[in-house]
Amino acid sequence: MTERPVVAGSADVPGAADVAAVTDALNSWVAGVTLVTVADGRDDIGTTVSAFCPVSSDPPLVLLSLMAGSYLAEVLGREDSPVTAFAVVLLTAGQRVLSGRFAAAGRPGARLLLGDVPHRRGAVSGALVVEGGLAALECSAEQVRPAGDHLLVIARVTGVPYVKDIGEPLIRFRRQYLASRL
Repeated sequence: MTERPVVAGSADVPGAADVAAVTDALNSWVAGVTLVTVADGRDDIGTTVSAFCPVSSDPPLVLLSLMAGSYLAEVLGREDSPVTAFAVVLLTAGQRVLSGRFAAAGRPGARLLLGDVPHRRGAVSGALVVEGGLAALECSAEQVRPAGDHLLVIARVTGVPYVKDIGEPLIRFRRQYLASRL
């Protein structure tokens, strides 16, 4: 019996699914929307991320999946002096416009995008923490791994600036925001 090499991401692997079909199928996954911000030393940056999930409560770990070519992935994945601290805000349905601001290509720095939005610096991360979300977390990256066209970041939660008792989540489904029906 001969061993067959495994080539990650290769379309030549027998049984590999069509990328367009996989993308269409995965767009059927319902995801909450978050805003991830970093104080990089040069500027405050941020992006909208729907590929976020809890990993563990003890120790408290979360996972982000970032597009590999994004500025945030570059900052968190640097070989020399990567930024490891960041903040994550779980957005409410009322923060749809804010999500769109941070999802747009060619956007300015996070401080400009948050000019009219209440926010503060995280006590642990130094990142901008938007007020009014469902909850806010401060995190420290512990593992950063390339995965296809994305970068996976497993991070320890280092602080919880706030948790709201009420509010509806901002949800994405099939590349659109959904009106929540909770």
